[in-house]
Amino acid sequence: QVQLVEAGGGRVQPGGSLRLSCTASGIIFGLYTWAWYRQTPGNQRDLVASISSGRTMNYKDSVKGRFTISRDNSKNTVYLQMDSLNTEDTAVYYCNADYEWGSRSYWGQGTQVTVSS
Repeated sequence: QVQLVEAGGGRVQPGGSLRLSCTASGIIFGLYTWAWYRQTPGNQRDLVASISSGRTMNYKDSVKGRFTISRDNSKNTVYLQMDSLNTEDTAVYYCNADYEWGSRSYWGQGTQVTVSS
């Protein structure tokens, strides 16, 4: 059974930092591109950052220079370091695993990030 377990969400003041993690089980972690998406009420789920098996990274323009995605294949974990947070970063954040050799894709349960003073 595939499980993606996210952690690290919470409430932070503007300018603060949070680190999200997503730990996988039931899949071969290294064969997947990993990504973080976020979603606010009434809106679609948007890509925030992704990292391929070859560690090619992509970022949403609005988070470039503030967010850093990384992966630790030995721990089956992907991270999202979020710095200089602002209120527009408030959302539910989801991790996603996309199989690089086929069409399988898996989602985490989501973790709430709230940026508020």
